[in-house]
Amino acid sequence: MKVLVTGSAGFVGYHLSLRLLSAGHEVIGVDALTDYYDVALKKAREDRLSAHTGYKARRARIEAPGLLRGMLVEERPDMVVHLAAQAGVRYSIEAPATYMAANLQGTFALLEAVRAVPVRHLLIASTSSVYGANTQMPYKETDKADTPMSFYAATKKATEAMGHSYAHLYDIPMTFFRFFTVYGTWGRPDMAPSLFADAILRGEPIRVFNHGDMRRDFTYVEDLVEGIERLMEAIPKVGQPVGEADSLSPVAPHRIVNIGNAEPVQLLDFIGSLEATLGMEAEKVMMDMQPGDVPATWADTTLLRDLTGVAMGTPVPEGVAKFAEWFREYHGL
Repeated sequence: MKVLVTGSAGFVGYHLSLRLLSAGHEVIGVDALTDYYDVALKKAREDRLSAHTGYKARRARIEAPGLLRGMLVEERPDMVVHLAAQAGVRYSIEAPATYMAANLQGTFALLEAVRAVPVRHLLIASTSSVYGANTQMPYKETDKADTPMSFYAATKKATEAMGHSYAHLYDIPMTFFRFFTVYGTWGRPDMAPSLFADAILRGEPIRVFNHGDMRRDFTYVEDLVEGIERLMEAIPKVGQPVGEADSLSPVAPHRIVNIGNAEPVQLLDFIGSLEATLGMEAEKVMMDMQPGDVPATWADTTLLRDLTGVAMGTPVPEGVAKFAEWFREYHGL
């Protein structure tokens, strides 16, 4: 296949593009390489992708007028995987306008482009943050998600609704996947694993929010992209649900799928795995909960298994060890 991947130099976009290239597919990548975090890391990811003959990169903002439609006309991809977004719960409190542009305007530009130039399947990244104030766990795709706790979550929930309207009006097969606390090699430096590892190795204290009383459904990135790859061929069709857990819309080829490890882990246990791997104990500064955050996440992955047969399989200690090895090598620590 030929696949257009937006956000191809990002954390998940890099891993997915690499997986598709390794499987023999062509990948057309588009990424703006914004300076929200270290651009050198994004360039390093892109350089590794560019070593593959099947990869073609475009540097641009997806919300630029006519950009995506032009790329679809020129490249005629079979599928599109939309991963480009402004990420981060806390940054959305500081700079909400960037989320309006990247997440809402960018997704709107993509929907308009695919309406004009259809593809077999449009897959779009969402987030577990849309579950917001829900307390019943594990989270199911059919649960209400009407209480976002951050503007980031609100923009992602809005894109799901925007996508449903286009899927219904224009018969565009569309799958949204809600990611759960992704970590792993080539991860973002603003995410907790990188912040923790950097501080521990430099002998500096780490901040532990909600006094450590946090549980997260930590999902190793290679498991995540395997799930995405398999979902590419699980094309939604109206009237053809795969079981009682299916979130398939009754009026549109539109589905939402959780991608998580289905096993929440205490934050202090995650930190403990990192300490054990690095051979160093962290100095912990206990902090109150941050605005926009939630105390726990937990994915029900029944639908993912029904659609793909995939069950996330990397235990946290194993995933943390792989991440730590990469982190030390990349940063020379």
